[in-house]
Amino acid sequence: MEILNSLARLRLKRGLTASQLAAEVGVSRQTIYAIEAGAYVPNTAVSLKLARILDTTVEDLFQIEAERASPIHQTAEVCLLGEASSLRKGQPLRLVNVDGQLVAVVPDSTSWGLPVVDAVFVASTPESKGKANATVQLLGSGWENPARILLAGCDPSASLLANSLQRQGFELVIAFENSSRALELLQEGLVHVAGTHLGEKADNKTDLHPITKMFPRGSIAIYSYAMWNEGLVVAQGNPKQINGILDLARKDVSIANREPGSGCRRLLDEELKRHGIAPARVRGYDSLTLGQLPAARMVQTGEVDCCINTQAAASCLGLSFLPLVEKPYLLVLHRVHLKLPAVQNFVETLGHAAFRREVEACVGYDMRNAGDRLA
Repeated sequence: MEILNSLARLRLKRGLTASQLAAEVGVSRQTIYAIEAGAYVPNTAVSLKLARILDTTVEDLFQIEAERASPIHQTAEVCLLGEASSLRKGQPLRLVNVDGQLVAVVPDSTSWGLPVVDAVFVASTPESKGKANATVQLLGSGWENPARILLAGCDPSASLLANSLQRQGFELVIAFENSSRALELLQEGLVHVAGTHLGEKADNKTDLHPITKMFPRGSIAIYSYAMWNEGLVVAQGNPKQINGILDLARKDVSIANREPGSGCRRLLDEELKRHGIAPARVRGYDSLTLGQLPAARMVQTGEVDCCINTQAAASCLGLSFLPLVEKPYLLVLHRVHLKLPAVQNFVETLGHAAFRREVEACVGYDMRNAGDRLA
């Protein structure tokens, strides 16, 4: 048996914020969020107060879900982020409901244990079925949780944000995508939040035009997350004595390059052009690596000598770092999603002092403006 609730729907129908409802009931805002997420079942007194304030009944607020047959053989059509044709049958997946569209993400496979999954891949489907491009076998109903949101981005510290939200009864599923692709997925309505470092630092403010030009005027909200350093990541102690971009043209130096559309690839191309270095002179320029940490791991294992990356990636793997530029990392979402309780909690968490301190201590970001709304 599972207790379901309609609190979020009824609260929004009455035009109340979580803080307003919490004040009337006499509980904390986090308690309201936890109830809506299904992570906390209130006592009788709180349930009666909620029903009275929302002009409904306790029975309409809370329902006991009848036991049902295991969904192990149920299938669903999903939009898989990535190439469905490249997956094997049985590939584990995470699922998130984004505006009625079920989106599937391949979970991170770099940990020692098995990832938490919601479904397994069955087969790719014809594109004529709209956004759905794959059939999956469902392994449960966790994806129905309204407290689950989907973020696409390349920042390694997203896992710290996910852990912070989980402690509050919310779920953050992460699709590790480069900055350009994350914004494209937001355009397509396939994620709730896109993380990007395509914004430019200009004087004492951030130039948002590279982002805002992709969306209808007034349709998105942009929040500051961090200021981070991008530069050359080299082996610990810098044994090849790589001191700058000019050294990438040396015959004894090889790089791990990122895919087009990533912020690090964009920085590399800009620096090569500025220094008059043809890409053909750089060993490894045409060998692409997806993701910040995978590129940094190639430096760590000695497969290559360096890569353009973030200081966070270097710190995570104990590598040396030569800074080139400071960039803002931003979080972008559609304004209509700001009414979702999970998104509201997501935004509020960015400004929590404890969360900021945790990220600063772990990866060295400047988090002083985290959670500030820029647009």
